[in-house]
Amino acid sequence: MKEFLVELTTTVPEGTDPAEVDRRRAAEAVRARELAATGHLVRLWRPVGELRSIGVWRAADEDELREKVLGSLPLRPWMTAVVTALESHPNDPGKTGNAG
Repeated sequence: MKEFLVELTTTVPEGTDPAEVDRRRAAEAVRARELAATGHLVRLWRPVGELRSIGVWRAADEDELREKVLGSLPLRPWMTAVVTALESHPNDPGKTGNAG
């Protein structure tokens, strides 16, 4: 699988029932655990004081990432996603002998 840096920003539509927001957030946590278990979600961070997330995700290609992986997130209809494909850097201190 290829790796991608993904910045997700969630904007809840004005007037949305708070119970719906809570339901989707709870479902989002469940789905994130499932995606981590299958190797699609590698790491996820939230910049201090911000409402966006930055993560390392894996998929066969960007289409699969956008359509099947990110598209399966319960909050996805309210999200914008900035996707950057990643490749190994020759000076990466975490690089293993078989990384490419």
